[in-house]
Amino acid sequence: MLEILTMLGIGFSVGLTGALVPGPMLFATIETSLKKGWTSGPLVVSGHALVEVLLFIFIVAGFSTLATQGAILWISVIGGAVLVVFGILTIKEGKHATLSGGSSVFKSPFAAGVITSVSHPYFWLWWLTAGAGLVLMGLEISLFAAVIFLVGHFMADLGWYTFVSTTISKGRGLMSEGTYQRVLMGCGGFLVVFGVWFMGSRVGHF
Repeated sequence: MLEILTMLGIGFSVGLTGALVPGPMLFATIETSLKKGWTSGPLVVSGHALVEVLLFIFIVAGFSTLATQGAILWISVIGGAVLVVFGILTIKEGKHATLSGGSSVFKSPFAAGVITSVSHPYFWLWWLTAGAGLVLMGLEISLFAAVIFLVGHFMADLGWYTFVSTTISKGRGLMSEGTYQRVLMGCGGFLVVFGVWFMGSRVGHF
């Protein structure tokens, strides 16, 4: 039970750091929320989640069947390094991050979630390295543990983007840009620490 809760916590924590990073999905949420209201956040996340579920199935069916110890180690080390790099970039970008956005360019929030996911290089890089490594870590416990990791990941996305869409649609600044920047830099620090831990734990495991 403790291992399952750990995977849920890892999924939520890592998912939140990714959700907080300014990118196409954040601005799509802001843009669609200005016209379609608070439901834009959950709908954008639904489109994003559809792509992630397909990738999860691909990793479980493909990567896991070919995952020798050497392959898992390779994915884990590269994935941990990616987390460290993007953590550093998140800290740097967090100093000047903003929640402001422009006019809507997406007619459907759900489509926006799909489009901004498949067109974002970081999304693919993360899921094919760090994401795959974390799914494989869950699979070492059980398939259920891997699914719980994905659930935690979805919970973070849904919580954050619903908050953003609700805030934008009501026209209120529930979070100041200064606070947002500090939270973002804190998440960047978490990514660096987690990436180093992830690489060290997997190397030590073998």
